[in-house]
Amino acid sequence: MQIKKVAVLGAGAVGSYVIWGLSQRNDISLGVVAENERAERLKKGCLINNETYYPQVWTPQEAADVDLLIVALKYGALPEALKDIKTIVGENTTVMSLMNGVDSEEIIASEVGDDKVIRSLIKVASHKEGEGFYFNPETTIGIIFGELAEPYDSARVKAIETLFEGTGIHYRVTDCIREEMWSKFRLNVCNNLPQAILGAGVGCYTDSEHMKAISDGLRRELEAVAAAKGIDISKADASSGHGSAVPASARYSTLQDIDAGCHTEIDMFSGALIRMGKELGIPVPYNEYTYHMIKALEEKNDGKFDYSGEKEKITWAK
Repeated sequence: MQIKKVAVLGAGAVGSYVIWGLSQRNDISLGVVAENERAERLKKGCLINNETYYPQVWTPQEAADVDLLIVALKYGALPEALKDIKTIVGENTTVMSLMNGVDSEEIIASEVGDDKVIRSLIKVASHKEGEGFYFNPETTIGIIFGELAEPYDSARVKAIETLFEGTGIHYRVTDCIREEMWSKFRLNVCNNLPQAILGAGVGCYTDSEHMKAISDGLRRELEAVAAAKGIDISKADASSGHGSAVPASARYSTLQDIDAGCHTEIDMFSGALIRMGKELGIPVPYNEYTYHMIKALEEKNDGKFDYSGEKEKITWAK
């Protein structure tokens, strides 16, 4: 099995890492999937670490039956993209989702078949500045992937390893990918979300006992849900219990979205835990509070609480 044609769906912070790495290979066809205005914008190039890269730009039809489809979308964009994913996936296509939740693979598999999807996650501290994306290639942990069951050294695992070799992409194969995914999910929920509400760098977790208490509360709830689902996250602690090295001022993706006035991926994080908690009968009050607070911050960014000017309404304190 050889991977000669790769399509990337989503050219944001995560997709940029893949584009940067695979652009080092001149023996494959690499393209981003886009249409209409977005396609025209991407044809002007992708600015990554102050260098402009020019992957091909394909419609879903032009990307059909690629050897590897890497999905690097925001969670909220996935439902509308399922039709395109189904168009792209052919008989010989493997799908790798780098969305870092714990249910995107299942959502994609419901459309294209579970046998087409290899489980994976990514750890990259990428951020946007102006029109470009930036990350430190040396400190980036990179892509972790693997099969859910034996053989763990399957033909497609070996083919992806060969694809990534010599590209600058950091990667690691694991035989406990489900636990690794939940370990990354835990990092996102516990370290990503509280700082987004506070609006401060990640140093807040070591500098404030109150922020640590909130993070610990989210962690306990997540681990309780995982345990009820038969997932032992401790299996991944030695290899995957930490993220990429970042300064105390670092602002993770949820806060970056809030800063930019965008909607976040809170539905993939606390939203998913609330759903699973209800299904399992496990209370998750820290996640419920966090979910509603971040949703309210999204509403604030949308202008919902702008009470100034002629449209200002009168209300009464109670």
